[in-house]
Amino acid sequence: MITYDEIFANNRNWAREKIGDNPAFFEKLAANQNPDYLYIGCSDSRVTAEELMGAGPGEVFVHRNIANIVATIDLNTISVISYAVKYLDVKHIIVCGHYNCGGVKAAMQQSDMGILNPWLRNIRDVYRLHMTELNAIEDPEARYDRLVELNVQEQCINVSKLAVVQKAYLKNKDFSVHGWVFDVRTGLLKDLELDFKKILSEIRQIYNLGDAPENQA
Repeated sequence: MITYDEIFANNRNWAREKIGDNPAFFEKLAANQNPDYLYIGCSDSRVTAEELMGAGPGEVFVHRNIANIVATIDLNTISVISYAVKYLDVKHIIVCGHYNCGGVKAAMQQSDMGILNPWLRNIRDVYRLHMTELNAIEDPEARYDRLVELNVQEQCINVSKLAVVQKAYLKNKDFSVHGWVFDVRTGLLKDLELDFKKILSEIRQIYNLGDAPENQA
């Protein structure tokens, strides 16, 4: 494991390498950020957004929490999405889960997790919505993997419910929400190929906020 002192030594080496490749790198980085992507992922230490995407500083706006949840009453997550869409003008919102997710696994257990209960309830609600499909999967590990995927799908739907996201799509038809899963066993990303336009079309009968006041999320 890396030591505390090694972190700062590594940082100095990294900074020297960046300046060596481009003397104006940090000057340009400090001037502004214009990422095209907002990445909403899990806090798991094995899943680092920029590294697995092959992206550099300034290219991805990142928000992470346990099990990549987008709870519409979570001020932190909703503020990140609103800022990214309104002020950074991101073109893509990515919700990325990962197999072997501890949060998803914890939600599958029938046990009291204390202060985590309200948060894990978001995942248990996903299980409830897809209980027939999930219970039909006999292999526990395959069921676990599928819940990871379904959790990503439902969080993408939660993103699509937001007024700021619906307005961004009305303004720019190339704007999209994507669902990914990172496989920690292979290092590969899996695009769930969710049809954002179809999802938005289906939910707008109930969640149509395209004409909502600008100060709403």
